[in-house]
Amino acid sequence: MADGTAQGRWRRLRLPGWIGEIVLVVVLYLIYELARGVPDGAQASADHVGRTLLRWEHALHIDPEKWLTVHLDHVTWLAVPASYFYAAAHYVVTPIVLIWLYVRHRHAYTRGRTWLAISTLMSLLIFYLVPTTPPRLLGRGFPDVLKDMSDYGWWGGAGSAPRGLGHLTNQLAAMPSMHVGWALWCGVMIYRSAPYVWVRALGVLYPCVTTIVVISTGNHYLLDTVGGALTMAVGAALTMLAYRLRDRLLGRYRARLAAPDASASEPVEHEQLAAAQNSLHTTRG
Repeated sequence: MADGTAQGRWRRLRLPGWIGEIVLVVVLYLIYELARGVPDGAQASADHVGRTLLRWEHALHIDPEKWLTVHLDHVTWLAVPASYFYAAAHYVVTPIVLIWLYVRHRHAYTRGRTWLAISTLMSLLIFYLVPTTPPRLLGRGFPDVLKDMSDYGWWGGAGSAPRGLGHLTNQLAAMPSMHVGWALWCGVMIYRSAPYVWVRALGVLYPCVTTIVVISTGNHYLLDTVGGALTMAVGAALTMLAYRLRDRLLGRYRARLAAPDASASEPVEHEQLAAAQNSLHTTRG
């Protein structure tokens, strides 16, 4: 028999859960891309931040960017796959991990998706507040590996964006490196959920390779990769706090529903008292 109630109609109209998750992830990605716009007058500030990061790294003796980019730019057979990896890996691997988690490890998917969303939104705020010029656009002897290898791929001089679409991307979003941030997220989720040792090893290897690629192609400073990792760490902490708060509120709500309603028991008590009084009068009579 067909369910004609409002609840039944809602069940028939409601989209399957996986479609809702796809819509959620697509919306998040579109927000990420559209919100990466460069603030007006940001170029000078972004150049200053880039030069400051280089000075800090030089003072700490952790500035491998120029050495790596110069040497990679002269080794085409390495520079081309590195450019492809930078341009495509995070757009391919991250959705694959999300789908795998949703299908095979639903218990890990929900918190993992929330962690990824919170960290990505945090990075957008940092991109807007602290625009940062990547090494390849800063000059100072840094080669632009992706531009030099663009004849072998779909990208032009605007990083991983297809030719002619560079104006749609933010070229001053070096800090934090969300290439590394997303790769770290993928690595953690794979390591936690994969049943095979070799798959977990790939999960560990992926963010390590990503870190080397984004630095050696001149798209990020070493400190950018540290910033990407810290962004994911803060996102993980906020996700944990959010779920603890949710569980606490749900616990209070369920406890309130389970508690007996004192007002509802009052009529029953009055009826019992009246019956006892009537019984007493009858006995006396």
